[in-house]
Amino acid sequence: MKRVFTCLVFVMLLCCVQSIAQPARQLGLQEVITLAQQQSAAAKQADVSQESSYWQWRSFKSDYRPQLSLNGTLPDFSRTYTPVIQPDGTTDFKPVSINNADVGVTLRQLVGPTGGSIFVTSLMQRFDDFDRDITRYNGNPAIVGFEQPLFAFNPFAWAKKVEPLRYQESQRQFVEDKESIAMEATRLYFDLLLAQVNQRIATQNLANNDTLYQIAEQKYNLGRLSKNDLLQLKLAVLNARLAQDQAELDEQNATLALKTFVGLKDADALELIIPDSIPEAIISAEMALTEAKKNRKEAVSFQRRLLEAESLVAKAKGDNGLNMSVFATFGLSNSAGNFTDVYTQPENLQRARIGFNMPLLDWGRQRANYKVADLNRQLVQHTISQEEATFEQAVQAQANQYNTLKRRLATTATADEIARERYEITKSTFIVGRISITDLNIALAEKDQARRAYITSLSQFWAAHYSLRQLTLFDFEKQQPIVAEITTNE
Repeated sequence: MKRVFTCLVFVMLLCCVQSIAQPARQLGLQEVITLAQQQSAAAKQADVSQESSYWQWRSFKSDYRPQLSLNGTLPDFSRTYTPVIQPDGTTDFKPVSINNADVGVTLRQLVGPTGGSIFVTSLMQRFDDFDRDITRYNGNPAIVGFEQPLFAFNPFAWAKKVEPLRYQESQRQFVEDKESIAMEATRLYFDLLLAQVNQRIATQNLANNDTLYQIAEQKYNLGRLSKNDLLQLKLAVLNARLAQDQAELDEQNATLALKTFVGLKDADALELIIPDSIPEAIISAEMALTEAKKNRKEAVSFQRRLLEAESLVAKAKGDNGLNMSVFATFGLSNSAGNFTDVYTQPENLQRARIGFNMPLLDWGRQRANYKVADLNRQLVQHTISQEEATFEQAVQAQANQYNTLKRRLATTATADEIARERYEITKSTFIVGRISITDLNIALAEKDQARRAYITSLSQFWAAHYSLRQLTLFDFEKQQPIVAEITTNE
């Protein structure tokens, strides 16, 4: 007995040392969600998408700011034979070796409301004739001008209405992506938590069945238990061992899935904490719908899509008649044999041009284009009306489901406590021989079923909780909209 006791103590100490050497990392639900939103692959994808939207917005805004450009040709050399008509009417080919070079600086400003632009430019040209050793300069020290389309579709005015909505939509999409990550992390968290609970249940059941089988063997030897009951208990031990093996495999797979999604690279074991503490707020469907309309991207998306459809109608209408454009410049110009003389007493330079285009016969093509655009706008309106109704229904249904699952959670928690207490009483009663093995198995099955039902109710509640957050972009615990931190690498 002393040797057996010594070996048992040694094994227990060895297990304790291993446990201390590799402790399981405890994680709560909120901690897992935070890790997923910070370092998971899905979070990095959301960050990149948001940053891309930011720089698209910056690109749009830059279109409405002054644009300074430098352009030119350095050089444009040509050595060839050029036909020259002689005094007698014949044509002779003369060798020509020339070079043209020009450079200009232009400052242009878009006028968004009208779709036109104003500009200031300065040009300089140089001409070299190498055969005759001639160099000439032609310059425009300063030219001020404008160009303006008339009666035409103005894409810049429509872009000023659409692009701010698109950027606002991308910001809300970023927040929704983060909440979607929280939903997936919650699902994987409870998959692992349920697997761990099943593993603990299987381990405890194996220990209990093994203890009961040993007691049953003693009763059988004393003639107080039938062989049928003894064999049934032995079969229960074997089934419990199989259940434990399967539970361990399920736990390993669930751990791998959670670590892969969250981005945990270590090999530490995980011990998840059961999130028994739940929010106390009662959420009404009306409040959820109100917040969803204020915070979700759908409200902005509906407005943007309508504006885009209306812009196509405006474009079809603008292309369906008289189009005119006005171009005018005023400035200074001069030519000279050297560079500096170009800027000495330059002459006035004026230019004006009005162009127009008016279709006379197109066999109904422009009218058909306008009709297609108008019907597309009507289709978008009807589609958005349907999507609005579906969205409102989804939010209200999720709010009602949240409250229902919250009440169900309290019921399953009570049932779990009752089932555990009843099993302990049944097991004690069986040990003293007052009930059959069938009653004990029923109590065991009900205990396990109640525990799993409670964990499942927790999983459904928290899934509904984060689903409602994602649908409304509203934190009902803090009573404020959810705002994610948006960073850009400038």
